[in-house]
Amino acid sequence: MTREPAPFPALSPGRFQDKVVLVTGAAQGIGQRVAERVAAEGGTVVLVDRSELADDVARGITEYARAHRVDATAHAVTGVDLETFEGAQHAVSTALELHGRVDVLINNVGGAIWMRPFETFDEEQIRKEINRSLFPTLWMCRAVLPTMLEAGHGTIVNVSSNATRGINRVPYSAAKGGVNGITQALAMETAGRGIRVMATAPGGTEAPPRKVQRGPGAESAQEKQWVQDVVDQVTDSTFVKRYGTLDEQAGPIVFLASDEASYMTGAVIPVSGGDLG
Repeated sequence: MTREPAPFPALSPGRFQDKVVLVTGAAQGIGQRVAERVAAEGGTVVLVDRSELADDVARGITEYARAHRVDATAHAVTGVDLETFEGAQHAVSTALELHGRVDVLINNVGGAIWMRPFETFDEEQIRKEINRSLFPTLWMCRAVLPTMLEAGHGTIVNVSSNATRGINRVPYSAAKGGVNGITQALAMETAGRGIRVMATAPGGTEAPPRKVQRGPGAESAQEKQWVQDVVDQVTDSTFVKRYGTLDEQAGPIVFLASDEASYMTGAVIPVSGGDLG
């Protein structure tokens, strides 16, 4: 089913005109809202996701662009496993085949699969958490870097998390700590060659129910309590005592991806209601 056009106006019309922006994890949540915002501001968007739901998002963006007379296009690349370098290379090569370049990469894939005390994780669960929330960013950065270096410019925005300090998500926290490390080290390594690398660290974020679940979900009363403990800790740790919205997360990401942030690189920006993580 085709989505309704994006429910918000462009905050900076034309900000992404003539930019090719690749967004991973774009089928729902923050990634979807980022892709919609970039397109509303005139960008050419490549939406990458495992799920074919990204096709619906791309169609919704096309409808929005047509209805609002915005010079923007959107293409979905689905069925892509970004936990592998092969998948990341496929995503980048498809974008290059479509548009000849990638000006901006926004790495949004990740998210805790389980929420439980660390001693209750088994080896396989730990590996899955790391594979889910670290390697897609690592592989995508590696895959896109040659074309950006050849062009002499490029921007990468990684979506990390303030959960590098939090309860019941130690493997996820470790993965996002790795994303922060990628951001800072790669920025330092490539700044002299025209590449900017930034990250946001979102806190708890309100979003519609996920259409594709990350894992089995909480089933027992104990598992549900562990999840509730995370919700309570995340909320209580903020100054404003609430979760953020999708637009409150997408706005800083899109700003960092734009030329307005041209003197910013190597930093991880908390977007978490005052909780620095």
